[in-house]
Amino acid sequence: MKRTEKKLWKLWQKVLLVIILIPCVLVISYGLIIVYLTATEYKPADQEEVKIAGTADKTVAAGNTLKVMTWNVGYGALGDNADFFMDGGSHVYTADRERVQENLAGIEKEIASVSPDVCFMQEVDRNSDRSRHIDEVQQIAGSASGYQSTFAYNFRTEFIPYPWPPIGKVNGGILTLSAFGISGSQRQQLPCPFSWPVRLAQLKRCVMVDRVPVKGSGHELVLVNLHLEAYDDGEGKKAQTAMLREVLQKEADAGNYVIAGGDFNQTFSNTDISAYPALEGKWHAGAIDTADFGDSWQMLMDGSTPSCRSLDQPFAGADTQNFQYYVIDGFIVSSNIKVNSCETQSLSFRNTDHNPVVLNVTLE
Repeated sequence: MKRTEKKLWKLWQKVLLVIILIPCVLVISYGLIIVYLTATEYKPADQEEVKIAGTADKTVAAGNTLKVMTWNVGYGALGDNADFFMDGGSHVYTADRERVQENLAGIEKEIASVSPDVCFMQEVDRNSDRSRHIDEVQQIAGSASGYQSTFAYNFRTEFIPYPWPPIGKVNGGILTLSAFGISGSQRQQLPCPFSWPVRLAQLKRCVMVDRVPVKGSGHELVLVNLHLEAYDDGEGKKAQTAMLREVLQKEADAGNYVIAGGDFNQTFSNTDISAYPALEGKWHAGAIDTADFGDSWQMLMDGSTPSCRSLDQPFAGADTQNFQYYVIDGFIVSSNIKVNSCETQSLSFRNTDHNPVVLNVTLE
């Protein structure tokens, strides 16, 4: 074999070795990631007690009128500049630290302006790559004086290995602020529709149940914060909704006042959403048949204003007349509570991809 032929053969050997090694390295790396995520997987118990922070001096009694707010705050990074790959957008990281702080400031300002007695929040982060490692629980709760706060994780993973750049570390959950003294709080695990290994980088969704004594009675005001499944095949939503119904019915059967609020990722069948048709190629919300809950429950969403927008493109500068909107945030209220109003606040999605929904009720 000639010298040039030997050199060419050695070159091809190196190329072949690289071709073989690259997939081997990728497979080994993937395997190591799976092993690491399995070893560090968040495995909450079916029921866990939740720490109550802060101080609140108000009490509640029959005849009192309450203002309750629910708001998915999009981990402070889903303002009007953002799109997101899971909704058909192109970005994974949607805000730098400065924009996250700007969004949080807007969220805190709106909460102070509404001044709710109770505020349910979803997608609140602590030490997450996507929200620049800001402790949003501490910041939001710290900015709201006169409230007790409870927080439960529904998303904890050391590393999400997709897409590129990868999402990375996520610690997020649901936060409740209450101007009424909370006597106890519990995290209750919802069914997870994902199996191993997919579940390693998925949410472990829950409901958080806070209890407030009702003055002059042996009953309680039960506050239920929730954020149901989004990106499943639909069976997860059904299972989680069914368990939610069981949780609420148990409290109502005990004679308690019950208010559940949050992001259902579904619309209620009694809500007119004809103004927001499902556009082709966009994420579609599920639907909850209100008849499944029976006549004793009041299912409340405001169909006059969208509570959520699609993240397939930024909102700022878009054609807002032909945008994909949703009505997926609202409340479920027991029959011993009079509903005075339920209204979505239109904030042009400046600081998050959801609008807050405000409920006004009177305990009977």
